[in-house]
Amino acid sequence: MRLSRAILLLSCAAAAPTLAAPKPVAPSQTLIRHVTVFDGIRKLGERSVLIEGKLIASTDYRGKILPTMRVIDGRGKTLLPGLIDSHIHAYAGQDDALLFGVTTQLDMFSPPSATRAVRERMARGDNAAMSDIFTAGYLATVPKGHGTEYGLPVPTLTTPEEADAWVAARIAEGSDYIKIIDEPGTVIGRAVPTLDVPTIRALVAAAHKRGKLAVVHAQTLATATESIEAGADGLVHLFADKDGGAAFATLARDKGVFIVPTYAVLEVFSGRSGTTTLLDHPSLSGFLPNAAAGTIRQRLGADRSANLDAIEAANLAALAKAGVLILAGTDAGNPGTWYGLSLHREMDLLVKGGLSPTQALSAATAAPAKAFRLTDRGRIAQGLKADLLLVDGDPTDTIAAVHNIVEIWKDGAIVSPLRAARRAAISKEAIAVTPLPIALPADGRIARFGEANGKVAITSPFGAGWSESTDSIVGGSSTVAIALGGAAPNGQPSLVLTGEIKPGFIAPWAGIAFYPASQQFRPANLGHAKGLRFWARGEGKAFAVMGFSTAGGQRPSLAPVAVGKDWAEVTLRFGELANFDPTAAQMLLVGASQQDGPFRLEIADVRLVEQ
Repeated sequence: MRLSRAILLLSCAAAAPTLAAPKPVAPSQTLIRHVTVFDGIRKLGERSVLIEGKLIASTDYRGKILPTMRVIDGRGKTLLPGLIDSHIHAYAGQDDALLFGVTTQLDMFSPPSATRAVRERMARGDNAAMSDIFTAGYLATVPKGHGTEYGLPVPTLTTPEEADAWVAARIAEGSDYIKIIDEPGTVIGRAVPTLDVPTIRALVAAAHKRGKLAVVHAQTLATATESIEAGADGLVHLFADKDGGAAFATLARDKGVFIVPTYAVLEVFSGRSGTTTLLDHPSLSGFLPNAAAGTIRQRLGADRSANLDAIEAANLAALAKAGVLILAGTDAGNPGTWYGLSLHREMDLLVKGGLSPTQALSAATAAPAKAFRLTDRGRIAQGLKADLLLVDGDPTDTIAAVHNIVEIWKDGAIVSPLRAARRAAISKEAIAVTPLPIALPADGRIARFGEANGKVAITSPFGAGWSESTDSIVGGSSTVAIALGGAAPNGQPSLVLTGEIKPGFIAPWAGIAFYPASQQFRPANLGHAKGLRFWARGEGKAFAVMGFSTAGGQRPSLAPVAVGKDWAEVTLRFGELANFDPTAAQMLLVGASQQDGPFRLEIADVRLVEQ
């Protein structure tokens, strides 16, 4: 699934507040008494589980209760293995997943640098405050193929002869498994090439030669089928274009393939923001900053999810009946999802799609551990990592009970102090980021174009002011330059923007940006304004107003504007900017966007309007 348009742009804004809690420390022994146990595969009934240090010492302890033990009453509760999300992108949210009981995440594409710190802590045995992350590193794709549109310098290949060296380089970088793209299609109307089957087969062989799994991104029945026949170990999406029926399920079973449906992101791309339903759950609320919550609330068009639900129900039923291993994964990093919380939604959706609660729980615990050969986790068994989740009720009977978190253990250390610290920090953030409405200037004008010391000078009555902005801040290569122009028809001086929109990033832009708060990307309350008005003329393929606010999370709001060769007054109502909240505005931009090519844009008399 395609990542958020500006997944890296607001990573600082989406980052959680700094935790003030002390570093988690595991007591020598913790005894959870009289608790119902789901061991990752089946419900075992009531028993007592002993943790010693970082490991599970006993799953049915019947010895003495020592004075040095921390004793927890588990009556009426269920103990599960820590949850595993089998499909995320580790660009952000690494501090968040553990707070929702997700103790392990499987990254399906990020630069090696994105996961280096957490993996170093894992190697030292010092990662109790964050979920563990295993990674594919860079994905295998062709030049201009899916995965290259985000502006990252992704190493690509085109022929089977390149596969062995490509895989060797990824493993040298630290990749735990190899992810391959089989995705022909379009991105913003642009054809997307993909790897051919011989190259996919060669990549799989190169991974297997080195003892690594090879998983494939395939989102149609046709590409899923050809990827399995090329030797893939697993599919990290379940296609939603049609019902694969018993024939596909039988093929997957006979080839021993596992499948990660990523239902939680598929529903978002079908117009339903399902994770939003969990934001107010008593056990799950209060942990995420505004930007992350805004990302979750994003909607992508009208709700078309009824068709998706029918297809997924048919496919999941066939796969489950055939005995295909199903793994829970969210594709977090995309709009409408977030790390940790969306895995709870994924389990709800798997049950909605026809799996039993026990099957859905296993898909988030033992199944991914088995599929990805994580032999030290995913089960409640003696000698395994004490990554555990304690919930009220019985989720093997009603899946919603898995949301009722009582306690989490990571490497034997309790996570409740981290959860309490995060809630306290978020509570302070909620107070701190509610700015008073800014009084607009009498004429509404927020930009005056002039010259100082031989350079263009742009002044504004409030905020951090104006500056050029392009997609280069997220790895794109579009360009912009500014110069003073003449005068608009109303006599106001103009500013000329020239540059080029270059392909290679999913939402390229270049323009001039206004930051209404005293620091860039801090939220400001423009609640007195209803829209933006300015004079414009220009030449180019597409022009737009872009807005960022905390409500939009990491994704910019974008509205096209009509600009021609002759001067015309342009008015853009904030209501036309989807997911833009003017009371928490971070940036407004006027410029060229989306379509590649050179542009020239002249603007004047930029105002915020109250009507």
